[in-house]
Amino acid sequence: MTCQHCVNAVRTEVGAIEGVASVDVELVTGGASTVTVTSQAPLDEAAVAAAVDEAGYELAGRRP
Repeated sequence: MTCQHCVNAVRTEVGAIEGVASVDVELVTGGASTVTVTSQAPLDEAAVAAAVDEAGYELAGRRP
């Protein structure tokens, strides 16, 4: 991600997943940005990956 528009695209797509309470993006221009998702229940990782893909990015990994 390189700009606030990118951040908004990811927030919008991931935020549309049922059960998502919030999406926080730490933008690292030229590096690996971090997306933190807070949800009411466990989320389907495939749904999160699809949402990130729809925003134009690739899910790099998952932190516990």
